[in-house]
Amino acid sequence: MQMIESTSNKKIKELAALQRSKKERTQAGLFVLEGDRIIRDAISTRRELVDNVYVSATYASEKGLPTENAVVVADSVLSHVCETVTDQGILATVREEPLLRNEEELESFDRVLILEDIQDPGNLGTIIRTAEAAGIEAVIMSNGTTDIFSPKVVRSTMGSILRVPFAYSGDMQRTIKNLKESGHTVYAAHLKGASDMRETPFEARRAIIIGNEGRGISDPVADLADVRVFIPMQGEVESLNAAIAAAILMYHQ
Repeated sequence: MQMIESTSNKKIKELAALQRSKKERTQAGLFVLEGDRIIRDAISTRRELVDNVYVSATYASEKGLPTENAVVVADSVLSHVCETVTDQGILATVREEPLLRNEEELESFDRVLILEDIQDPGNLGTIIRTAEAAGIEAVIMSNGTTDIFSPKVVRSTMGSILRVPFAYSGDMQRTIKNLKESGHTVYAAHLKGASDMRETPFEARRAIIIGNEGRGISDPVADLADVRVFIPMQGEVESLNAAIAAAILMYHQ
């Protein structure tokens, strides 16, 4: 069995570049998955997107090859390109082909989440994962939102990135107007919201807007909401983490 044994190998250099650079990911149209269960799920459910699979020599000897054409890499070399501190000995490059091809498809979804300029990769990944669990059918992000294909976001989604339809919007105001025209009631999470979330039943066909961690939702976007809602808080807490706020509102009926 031929094995890659050097960090100078072309494939290893390409892997390292994909891990560290959005520009490289965009140019290649690929991102990196790490983890045994996530990659095996990707192979079984979205095989057409899986480009290459790389496994450590130890992984290959203990678990075998997850695909016939998997590339075996010396343990230390694979660890060199893994982002996780304790890697599982398996990486895969996956094509950046979201389930949501264009914004026009939003009309077919009843429950939509809108994210404006979410910056923290952990927050974005957690939101995407929670969105799947809460039954959100599509996620729309502003261009100012962090790269969903970055390693930390991908890890935080725990595989949901391959199952939740999502897209970036270059014009959030237009996107929201289109959603309203297609019958969605738009709710904005706002600290100065007029309605207590607990007293505001959400329509079945709805879109929820979550804003930036620091400044919240911008005024032009908030002004387009049909309803502004706030999450009641006790004590001296002024605001909630964006991922927590999103989770509460996504589960709200």
